[in-house]
Amino acid sequence: MENILQGFIDLPTWNLTDLYNGSADPKINQDLDILKKQAAEFVTVYVNIFKNEFTSEQLLSAIKFYENINEGIGKLMTFAGLQYYGDLNNPDFSSLYQNLQEKVSILSADLVFFNIDLAKLSDESINNALKSAPELLHYSHWLSVLRKYQPHQLSEELEKYAIEKSLTGRNAWVRLYDETLASLKLSYDGESLPLEAVVHKMGDKSADVRKKAALTLNEGLATQMPLFTTITNVLAKDKEIDDKWRHFATSDSSRHLDNQIEPEVVQALATCVRGNYASLSHRYYTIKAKMLGLDRLEYWDRNAPLPFDDDADISWPVARKIVLDAYASFSPTISEIASEFFDKNWIDAPTRVGKTSGAFSHPAVPSVHPYILLNYQGRRRDVMTLAHELGHGVHQMLSRGQGYLLADTPLTLAETASVFGEMLTFQHLLATCETKEQRKSLLAGKIDDMLNTVIRQIAFYYFEQQVHQARRHGELTADDLASIWKRTQEEALGNAVHIDSATHSFWAYISHFIHSPFYVYAYAFGDCLVNSLYAFYQENNDGFADKYIDLLKAGGSKGYNDLLQPFGLDLKKPTFWQGGLQMIASLIDELEALS
Repeated sequence: MENILQGFIDLPTWNLTDLYNGSADPKINQDLDILKKQAAEFVTVYVNIFKNEFTSEQLLSAIKFYENINEGIGKLMTFAGLQYYGDLNNPDFSSLYQNLQEKVSILSADLVFFNIDLAKLSDESINNALKSAPELLHYSHWLSVLRKYQPHQLSEELEKYAIEKSLTGRNAWVRLYDETLASLKLSYDGESLPLEAVVHKMGDKSADVRKKAALTLNEGLATQMPLFTTITNVLAKDKEIDDKWRHFATSDSSRHLDNQIEPEVVQALATCVRGNYASLSHRYYTIKAKMLGLDRLEYWDRNAPLPFDDDADISWPVARKIVLDAYASFSPTISEIASEFFDKNWIDAPTRVGKTSGAFSHPAVPSVHPYILLNYQGRRRDVMTLAHELGHGVHQMLSRGQGYLLADTPLTLAETASVFGEMLTFQHLLATCETKEQRKSLLAGKIDDMLNTVIRQIAFYYFEQQVHQARRHGELTADDLASIWKRTQEEALGNAVHIDSATHSFWAYISHFIHSPFYVYAYAFGDCLVNSLYAFYQENNDGFADKYIDLLKAGGSKGYNDLLQPFGLDLKKPTFWQGGLQMIASLIDELEALS
């Protein structure tokens, strides 16, 4: 691939002026004042209406008003959040983000009665309203999902208290974690590097570089281990208390409800993946160790390129062309939408001190557009991350026609477009291979990524389950957490991977554990689902792209069964998840045959 180091000098940073013109923009306070007035009016008009008889017109008007207020709040918090996560060490950005959180939490607390009242409505009253006002049908799925929370709601007074108290409770601990992680300066060969740059080096071609990076990461995390341990204990206890008051049976029950997925479906996924540890990750890492000339892999060798891999630095213009060409080969419409992110500066790509690690696509609000954050460093894996986040971005662009309340999808389906985008890019690159070595390198890289997405994330899921279960019996030490991490990682990766004591702290930089407990299984869910979708596409490509775009346009307006029905996919079938894992197995088969 083309090696243009010049392409790293001018990596794009996002332009947030479609939201606001900086932290001092007077429109921020103007919009906040408007929202305060709107919220006060909403309370005055609707506070008691739905406790008695109401008309379908009143319900429709209330939902639209509520949606408008929340979109205004979303716009403010999107701007403040994007600035903050672009530079967590900037005191102006941090101050604006915190101040706005405090102010909008009061607004949200004032509006909490609405969700409580709607959740208590009878099926009969909702059905009558839907029949009387066809326009309400647009919100029928939202109403259905909302009302499933009724058994887990507190009193209105307690709900308001919980929202306001979160600022000095859970949210404060998450903020402390983020800012601590972002401020870590890791000393590598006399150079001070941010965490993301050191993690990147664990995929280097040199075994010495990989080892040194892993040890550097461990040393940096160790300096803050007492704090990370405290944060983990506090948040796990906080969740236990919340789950008890809200009558959730298990620590992951609330996540299943948020994801609009039955617990038994998630259990079927996790059990199936766990049952395939030996045939997938154990087998693959044994093969990879031989290809690297090793008796077994060290933990930091898992994502190492093969010895003959020419994973040269890929410039930003080349990365853009790879992904857009891959998207265009599937759907010119999707490629055109994706190109807007480049043309209009909706992407922040460089790695820098203070910037949050990882990558995301933030949906912002339907009246604006999404924004993508990356830490681009020019590897093939970074190109795949670009393809992944652009998939999210395209999905968010297509679904915004559903409006603020229905544009977002549950996490499980939210990973569909992102993982599908990765698959399109991988297949595009595979088709351009000119040698056997290139094909082996691409296959190994893709298998690495798929095992990270499926096996590793399910191992994370079991780690979280065990941490939350153990926390119920008392506070956990750093050694306790390291033990659970080691146990779940060893089970997932097998004997071909040595879990060195220097990696026992690595749980501490997995930010999903802190930000969104039990988020992780959504990745495995999405990967297996996309594998089945892609298999369907290969056999039925006529009209598939149009069906796929319709799925993305639907956003959160339908349940997963209705969305997947046109593709003939039934996630409740015992064989579904095994079918999704079969694609990974087939890639391992091909790599082994080539080797």
